[in-house]
Amino acid sequence: MTSANAFLNPVTTQTWANGRHLVRCVKVIQETWDVRTFCFMADQPLMFFFKPGQFVTLELEINNEPVMRSYTISSSPSVPYSFSITVKRAPGGRVSNWLHDNLNVGDQLPVHGPVGLFNVIDFPADKVLFLSGGVGITPVMSMARWLFDTNANVDMSFVHSARAPKDLIYHRELEHMAARVDNFSLHLICESYGHGESWAGYRGYLDQRMLELIAPDYLEREVFCCGPTPYMAAVRRLLEGKGYDMARYHEEAFGPVPAEVCADVKELAAEAADAEPVAAADQLQVSFTDTGKSIRIAPGETVHSAAVQLGLHIPKACGMGICGTCKVLKVSGEVVMEHNGGITEEDEAEGYILACCSVPQGDVAVEY
Repeated sequence: MTSANAFLNPVTTQTWANGRHLVRCVKVIQETWDVRTFCFMADQPLMFFFKPGQFVTLELEINNEPVMRSYTISSSPSVPYSFSITVKRAPGGRVSNWLHDNLNVGDQLPVHGPVGLFNVIDFPADKVLFLSGGVGITPVMSMARWLFDTNANVDMSFVHSARAPKDLIYHRELEHMAARVDNFSLHLICESYGHGESWAGYRGYLDQRMLELIAPDYLEREVFCCGPTPYMAAVRRLLEGKGYDMARYHEEAFGPVPAEVCADVKELAAEAADAEPVAAADQLQVSFTDTGKSIRIAPGETVHSAAVQLGLHIPKACGMGICGTCKVLKVSGEVVMEHNGGITEEDEAEGYILACCSVPQGDVAVEY
């Protein structure tokens, strides 16, 4: 009798892990008048597994300057041989406008990731409430797609707010999902609608009365929220006012990197030179083994700051331990790392740190 295994070929495809990967744009989708989805694949078969809700950081060159910017993965790992990001063209937005105007099918670029604590895998629940505003729909869409594609026995209430009907991202797909399964409840809210537009759904802004109509049992649901800062602040106030268990509330937000994080290397070096001197006995040594360089720094400075003062460029995008771009391997010594989800427990166990938020507690050596 022939074994069933004889008819199965072993899978030789590689899978990605948090790190730097070269990918190629294979499709560009115009979602709305100012929103595009960019789809990526690897040149060699590669399965892009990630936790729905996580993000990647793009490594770009704009006007001959290196630029890093983080974007949530909007696709689902249930479609594993590619991944997508969805980008809204922002007025004056350096990166979003460059992507819309310059990134074409066939172009290659490096990405870092995937990372992020905001995901549906680490916070399983039988009933979830997805709340989003504007392009903040991307991470919760990834979560909803994953639960939909895997036939998960999860009661989903999906609530999305947009300025007008023309701004509704993934509109047709969302309606398709709601029509196909009875555990996906869709509720779309538009602030207003323009001439020639018809709208029969909710109008105005999400408030307590509207939420009680949409999901009367919202206090029993795990909440995932993403959108503009004022939107998320309003949601938090609403939930807290009703006594919701905020340990079950999860949110994500990305915006332009603060100017102080993007300061020029020369400016940072100048600041270090102008700082008050620290006694030699109190200084700590940070060594970079690949380049053979080392420097003594004051207590409280980060590994990334030490690199800057030596003229070493460790790429980073957020400066707050979110994006994971500045991950380096710590060879020796101890650091205090206060990150915001930009590194996995597995990477930490192997000795990796995020340079931007790692403060040496003594002499430290890292690979760079």
